[in-house]
Amino acid sequence: MPKAPLGLAVIGVGVMGKRHAENLLRSVPEARVVVVADTDRERARTVAGELGVARFTANPDEAIRQPGVEAVVLASPAKFHAEGIRLAAAAGKAILCEKPLALTLPEADRALAAVEKAGVFLQLGFMRRYDPAYAAAKERIDAGEIGEPLIFKAIGRDPKAPPPSYFEAGLSGSLFLDASIHEFDLARWLMADEVACVQATGAIVACPELAAAQDVDIGFVNLHFARGGIGNVESFRQALYGYDIRTEVIGSKGTLQIGFYRGPVPPVWIESTTPPDFPRHFLVRFEAAYLRELQDFVARVSRGAEPAISGFDGRQALAIALAAERSFRESRMLSLDEITNSSAGARPKKKMRRPGRHRSR
Repeated sequence: MPKAPLGLAVIGVGVMGKRHAENLLRSVPEARVVVVADTDRERARTVAGELGVARFTANPDEAIRQPGVEAVVLASPAKFHAEGIRLAAAAGKAILCEKPLALTLPEADRALAAVEKAGVFLQLGFMRRYDPAYAAAKERIDAGEIGEPLIFKAIGRDPKAPPPSYFEAGLSGSLFLDASIHEFDLARWLMADEVACVQATGAIVACPELAAAQDVDIGFVNLHFARGGIGNVESFRQALYGYDIRTEVIGSKGTLQIGFYRGPVPPVWIESTTPPDFPRHFLVRFEAAYLRELQDFVARVSRGAEPAISGFDGRQALAIALAAERSFRESRMLSLDEITNSSAGARPKKKMRRPGRHRSR
């Protein structure tokens, strides 16, 4: 007998959470959205109505415990990720959590301890690993086409900074935790190595309003890897001309580049001359990645497989981001050991079971 679709709760239905719900409803037939939740009840009501979801709530715990919910997609503000993971784990649900795992390592460790205790499935939403270009790059690097990876270089530029409300009440992280963390995850993944030290600098060059939030709009982070490789990550909040994501991995035999432009003449991009097909939003650039991420999440939970991007991966990326933040504040190179003394302790030790199936049916 065919398996019934996996029942999901989507918690946090802002721009990203709504897209997750849309993808699940329209393109993942193995899943069904049972309920959507948002602390803004009217937002939850509106999204539920637009998408045809029967149930909505402003209470995340209520959503998690709705009959028929077997898995949870957490797309709430970063401040609530760790709490959401603990609630979902306690209820025995599988979890897909957007980055970052938490805003501090103690919060992350409490969340991971809850996951380990419950033996549930947790996957982190580093969707760039699912982007066709990045996935192909990883395969080619692992196949040895460029030899031993030696240098990692990445650019992450948003066309416009988030509104001031985004930075209020400490709901989200800094530039390093909110934006650069994607590059930090890619660095570990593509280089197949751990970051040992970081040295970061930053400035406010285009968004003076960020001073009130004690944040920066541009950041540079130098990475030193455990096996001797080096890297550099640039993040910028307000490039204006488009959503510009580029990565290069230089190896002992060659180099591999991932990015938009491939022409022979260096371009000058401003708002009025950016090519019409240049992406201007992350949901456009990584449209396929977000869908593939959800398809893989549902498939892995349904067949009882291990997560593709583990809680340990989320903790390591968070540790790098926190080290970059502290390095910038203290104007010095910082060892990851100063941020975390026992990263290995975050690895799940129990075999993951298929959460919720036996409880919900």
